[in-house]
Amino acid sequence: MWTVLFASADVSDDKSCKENCTCSSCSLRAPTISDLLNDQDLLDVIRIKLDPCHPTVKNWRNFASKWGMPYDELCFLEQRPQSPTLEFLLRNNQRTVSQLMELCRHYHRVDVEKVLRRWVDEEWPKRALGDYPRNF
Repeated sequence: MWTVLFASADVSDDKSCKENCTCSSCSLRAPTISDLLNDQDLLDVIRIKLDPCHPTVKNWRNFASKWGMPYDELCFLEQRPQSPTLEFLLRNNQRTVSQLMELCRHYHRVDVEKVLRRWVDEEWPKRALGDYPRNF
């Protein structure tokens, strides 16, 4: 009998970094959903992709259910005027963006994963290092 171990997918696919690396990619903390909630453009794209209800496409409801949201709460969020995707993200704001990307892979939502990957690779380093202009 063979035992197979699977390593979890890292946020970065760059294999050139070594342990105790100090490059900007390695020194950044992993972004949480709370961090992406500060990017209105990103939220708009995610909502456009996950809010619609379609019989063959997994949406916010599948994601929320997978992360343990009860059926009654799912129904409640559908009736609210605010985006159910936004509500789902707000309720899971301490989870990492990497966990959200894993959920995208689980439900074959490559379109959403691609948007998140681009944000993690391009926008998050700017925001985390304070290089991003803030609108107050």
